[in-house]
Formats: sequence, C-alpha cells, structure tokens
Amino acid sequence: MTIADGHATRVGQGADDTGSDPAWSPDGKWIAYAGAYGGRDGLFVVTAEGGTPRRLAEVTGTNSPLTYEGRAIAWSPDSRQIAFVSAVPGPETVAATADPMVITRYLYRPEASEGNTRFNDNRRRHVFVVDAAGGAARPLTAGATEEHSIDWSPDGKEILLVSNREPDPDRFYNPDLFALRVADGTLRRLTATESAEFQPRWSPDGRRIVFLATRRGLTDLETAMEDTHVWVMNADGTGRREIGAAVDERQGSPSWSPDGGAVYFSVQHHGSVFLERMTLGADAAETLIGDPGRVDGWSVAPSGMLAYVQSTPRDPGELYLRSADGSPPRRLTDVNADALRDVERAEVEPFTFASNDFKFDVEAFLTLPLGRTADSKHPMIVLIHGGPHGMQGPAYTFRAQHYAARGWAVLMVNYRGSTGYGQRFTDAVFGDQNGSEAQDVLYGVSAALRRHPWIDRDRLGIEGVSYGGELTAWLITQTRMFKAAIPTAAIINNVSYNYMTYYNMYEQMEWGALPHQGNLMDVLWERSALKHVAKVATPTMLVHGENDNDVPIAESEQFYIALLDVGVPAVMVRYPREGHGLRESRHVVDLMDRSVRWYEKYFAP
Repeated sequence: MTIADGHATRVGQGADDTGSDPAWSPDGKWIAYAGAYGGRDGLFVVTAEGGTPRRLAEVTGTNSPLTYEGRAIAWSPDSRQIAFVSAVPGPETVAATADPMVITRYLYRPEASEGNTRFNDNRRRHVFVVDAAGGAARPLTAGATEEHSIDWSPDGKEILLVSNREPDPDRFYNPDLFALRVADGTLRRLTATESAEFQPRWSPDGRRIVFLATRRGLTDLETAMEDTHVWVMNADGTGRREIGAAVDERQGSPSWSPDGGAVYFSVQHHGSVFLERMTLGADAAETLIGDPGRVDGWSVAPSGMLAYVQSTPRDPGELYLRSADGSPPRRLTDVNADALRDVERAEVEPFTFASNDFKFDVEAFLTLPLGRTADSKHPMIVLIHGGPHGMQGPAYTFRAQHYAARGWAVLMVNYRGSTGYGQRFTDAVFGDQNGSEAQDVLYGVSAALRRHPWIDRDRLGIEGVSYGGELTAWLITQTRMFKAAIPTAAIINNVSYNYMTYYNMYEQMEWGALPHQGNLMDVLWERSALKHVAKVATPTMLVHGENDNDVPIAESEQFYIALLDVGVPAVMVRYPREGHGLRESRHVVDLMDRSVRWYEKYFAP
C-alpha cells in the first residue's frame, strides 16, 4: 500500500497464489515472503511496487509442534542475501514412514494444524541463506536439533536464532538463544537457563538483544501458565534484565524503535491486546494503542510513524496509521466493507463480579442481543474460551455476533487462569482444573441473570472449544441450568487425554506432577466429566475434528457413548480433514448453522 494515496497492490493474482511472513529489504526496494505463485511453493521476492514474484528457493514446513515461533525470513543488512527457515527430514523419518511404522520419539504426534496426518513428520527446522539475485540456497545449520526464529545482525556477521539443545528436547521444552556466524556456521550460546527464551531481535546498533522469556523451569509446548515478559541483554549475553516486569500482564512480539532507545511490545489487558512502548531505563511503559479490541501486528518507520492492525468491537481487523505527532490514527483499509455493509453489529458490555471464594474480581463480556424491546425476553449462550491461559474480550467475535443477530445474548467469562489480569490470576487455576474456574463461569451466569432480567433463564445454552469444551462438558455434570450444550474438541477424560495428546507436559505444568506420581491419577479422574456422566441431563452435541492431535477425537467418542448409556439426547459431529478447530469454510458455516438448530430444538418457545 502506498501511504500517500492509499493505493494497494496485490502480490500474485492467481486464485491459488498465497503469501505470508513478508519482510522488507533494508534498502526498501524488495519484499521477501513465503508462499505460492504459479503453482510452486517457496521463498519469493517481489519489487516494492508489486509486479511478478521471483522464486528464490524451496521452503518446506513441518507439523512438528513449536510455540512462540518467531520470524522465518531475515534480510542481510546490505539487502543482498536472505536467511530463511526450512525443514529437512530427521533421523527417525525412514522408520516412522515404513511398513510397519516404528515410533521412537516421545513427541510422535503433530501439532494442532496437522491436516490429514496423525503423526509427526519428524522434520527439523534449520537455517538457510540464499542470494537475493538468485542461485542455490545453502544450509547454515543441520542435524537432529532445530533452529528457528531468526534475525540478521546489523553488522551482517551473525544471525540470532532459538534452539532447544536439551539431550531429549521432546521431553523437556527449554529453548535458548544463540548467535550463528554466517561465514562458517559456528554457534555462540547466549543463554543457558532453565526457563524459556523466544523471538530475539538485534537492536539497531547491534549492541543489545530484546527477547521474550519466562522464569520458570517448566513451560509447555502448547501453552504456558507463566506470562511471557520482555527482556533485554547485551549482545554477548551479559546484563540480562526483565524490562517487562513493570507490566504484570502477558507480553508478546517485542521489537526495537528505529533509534534503539525504546522497545515496542503487545500486552494482554482485561480482554484486549494493547500496544506498549517502553523507553530503556524508564520505570513504566507507555500505552500507544489502548482502545478496546486487539492489536495484531505493527511496524514503526524511522520517522516514528506507526502502522498497525487492530480488531475493534465492530470490525474483524483493519490497517491503521498513526503519525509521530500523536494525532488521531487514520484508517487505511476497509477490507470487510462488502461483508459488513448491511450488518448491524451488537454492542459488547463488560462487567465484573466477585468470585465464589471472594479471592478475585472476575471480568465478563456480554454481547447484547439485537432487537431487544422493553418487555422482550432473550436466550443466552455461554461461550467459554480455551487455554485455559487465554482470554476473550470486546474484539469482534463472529460467533457471538451471529448469535446476537438472532436475538440471543452471548456471555464470555474470563475465568481464573485467563491471561490479561496478572500472574496471580493466571496461576489461580494451578492444581484445580474443573474447580474454581468452573465456578467462575457459573457465577458469571448468575451475575448476568441478576443484572439483566430480560435474559430468559429457561433458554440458556453453553459451548466452548478445547479447554472451553472441557468446561462445557464438566459444567453439565454439575448443573442442569443449561438446556443445550455444544462441547467442541473437549477434554472428557483427563487420564486418557494426557497419554494421547501431543503435548504431554501439559498436566505436569498444570498440576505440578506427572499423572502417575502420588495420587494425581485419582485426582485427574475425579475431575473428569466422564466420571460424572450419570449426572448429565443436558442434550449435548459433541463436535470434533477427526485429525485432532491436540485433543484427540477419542475424548468425544467416550462421552458420546456414555451420554447415550445414561439416556441423554446426544449427537457426535465429526469433521473430516480437520484438526484442532475448523479451517475449511464449508465446515465453519455448517457448524454455525448446526449450532443454531441445536439450540432452537431445545429452547422452549
């Protein structure tokens, strides 16, 4: 997009052309990106004015799990070379793809977006470099380890990267920071901690490095109970300090100001994602973008001009520009105009309530139904987020807006364990799955009912995905207030789930021990919806992707048979080719329509 006139040019015009991870060359003349063009995948470059993309190298991905992955493309400071991350077969590949398949890795399942395979492809991420003018790419790293999240040093000599060098990285997730010498491929270790480090970036002068990190020694591959914070250290690894400690909320995606005097980073705050800037040496951060909603990405020009993407309560996400003088931001795009032109948007109302044990003020967000009158009554759907270390908020949520357009209220509760409310609140779910956080959801329902008499107590529904699906299934074993339920990708049996999911450190992180240690196996079973299925009376539609390795479909299969044994109306909807969450548009639409019909079937007239 040209800022002066707002003219935007699409890179690649074919129906199958795709692009991601765009990176400007330092001289501003080129854009490198990963994607597909003309039927071929790979690393491409295109001029800043658009034109025909030129393929530089093959890029191969992997379904091997990785969290907090940083940039996969980095230009040399002279704009002559491009470093990129691509995956190559590992030592287990041959045996794991033979007939019979021989599994030797602890981490033998792929991550949530695995597609049609149920097994880790055993490929390893490595760093390659290619001349921007063309030629063969050459590997800078190799072997059974993985290297990723790259950034090229200002002097052109080294590339920052992240790598887990534990003896068995499948069983202990401990990524550290390294500097890779471009000339000969030698590695210089920068951190050696028990905690995790992610997403390193050089300062403009090359003297310092900013990165994300935790303090605790156990960080799960899929999620983290500890909030990531922003840290800074010298280029040789000394002088490490946590500048993000001033903000007791989860932080992400740190980057430097053009002059190297400040750091930009995102902060999850009470259901929204803000953009913060912290001047080095200051005691507090400055909120640059603090409107209700979610900032998803940003770029800072040398002049201080700021471009960013934000989702607001009324729009799924648009591009904005903010001048360095602090004047009101200017919206640059309206990509959803055709879809939303004639669509009335529902208002989202935040409120707080005291938890059942009086330890916390819990925040919830109520999407108000459209068409409400002075004497009308409206159903309410409880929409529970996953994680549990996630959050919901005022940003545009299609599912909530769709229900609201039908005249249904939607309640989203940021129960304890949610992010955006400080470390103590996030930690409050430790050792207590399906415990007090489930009570937070029920207390949120009660608070909404008391404050809004127009909500129909006889037409309440409940649903959620992943951990939200787990809480949905658990709560219908604890109460009969809900007339219909839709658990999606739900954890039903904490014991079987632990041994079938790809991230086997999850229960250890959440409970402080492995299931076989002490009496935890008994505790996990006691806190499983399956154990208490005889108490269920709520008609339940179970939804699952058939290739889900995050929460395997066997979880829904167990609950489906158990519900039928109890005599509860139940149906299981299985989506082929889907993993953890739906990605095919036809499936997304089908589930939305099917959910509406399920609620309508069991809501009283």
